[in-house]
Amino acid sequence: MNPFCRQGRLALTLTLAAALLGGCQSSATVSTSEGYRPAAESARNPLEAQRLTAEAVPLMASDPAKAEQLLQQALTADLFHGPAHNNLGVLMLSAQPPKLYEAAHEFEWAGKLMPGHPDPQHNLAMTLEAAARYDDAIASYRLALETRPGHLPSLQALTSLQLRLDKADDHADAALKTIAMQGTTPQWRQWAADRLRNAK
Repeated sequence: MNPFCRQGRLALTLTLAAALLGGCQSSATVSTSEGYRPAAESARNPLEAQRLTAEAVPLMASDPAKAEQLLQQALTADLFHGPAHNNLGVLMLSAQPPKLYEAAHEFEWAGKLMPGHPDPQHNLAMTLEAAARYDDAIASYRLALETRPGHLPSLQALTSLQLRLDKADDHADAALKTIAMQGTTPQWRQWAADRLRNAK
């Protein structure tokens, strides 16, 4: 089995709280989790949401409970802050045991709010893969690559999953060559090189 397909070794992608959304507006009807209660539309505070999300990011590995609290506060300040949804989803997926439904919900929100960013689609694909919904995961990895062609984490995860399921397409060899040269870690580069060598 490919050592990279396990959730703990496959990199979740965080979204920093930089002004990725600018003036993103939405009037969507929302279903919230128990952790945050959105303010009224007129009371939205995007700057506070951005500040709280930036404060949460460095705590996600060392103090996930505090990071989750900060992200929920960020979403109370502004329900439409995509990075907070994405990073809250990362915490849900990283929990032991993973909270797959909650993670998928947060990544779906983030994807709607950050249509030009590949991270939410990549993370949603990882969640679907963890839930053994492989065809949906492949579709979501492809959507991340459509959003940002050449997004290496998505290319690596997609190629790994397709090869593991014996569903490689015509692009697999080119993907392996790219990963062998540009993979995000030496392990990914070695994995791709080994697959190419074994295919000869």
